[in-house]
Amino acid sequence: MAPWVLMFLIPAITMRSFSDEIKAGTMELLTTKPLTDIQIILGKYFAATLLVTFTIIPTFLYFLAVHQLSYPVGNIDAGALWGSYFGLIFLGAVFVSIGIFASSLTGNQIVSFIIAVFLCFVFFYVFDELSAFSFVKGKMSLFIERLGINAHYISISRGVVDTRDVIYFLSLIVFFIYLTKTSIGKRKW
Repeated sequence: MAPWVLMFLIPAITMRSFSDEIKAGTMELLTTKPLTDIQIILGKYFAATLLVTFTIIPTFLYFLAVHQLSYPVGNIDAGALWGSYFGLIFLGAVFVSIGIFASSLTGNQIVSFIIAVFLCFVFFYVFDELSAFSFVKGKMSLFIERLGINAHYISISRGVVDTRDVIYFLSLIVFFIYLTKTSIGKRKW
């Protein structure tokens, strides 16, 4: 359930990142500061990612409660739990990068929100559904499924942090930060 909540929560957090700067006209002021575009983007990205991480931390109380109430005490699969937390943090980081990119595209916060939710939905859910179609068979089906976030999120949530999944999430983050840099850079022309 958490990925679906984050799919709407994170675009709501990031929708003002650049769209409000563009709408208010402060984007020009921000870009005249002695900061590079990538420093501005990473500052906004890490601030939003830290906020998302802080929203995930209180759920650790559930783990402590189940840990203490289980019989015998501590009879819980901690590996899957830590994997789920890593998966949620990576998922949140990817959704933040998508949200910041969507915010850099437009000066309207609502349009930014809708674009971000749509892109998060496509990357999380649509690739799984495309791989299930009957005209896609074998390796092509697996390839399409692995393009989506859900397959990698489920893999990490099982408790095994595989380097392929980590590289996928980091690649997606870098890709959307690059797209954001390109979108912000074109406004200078």
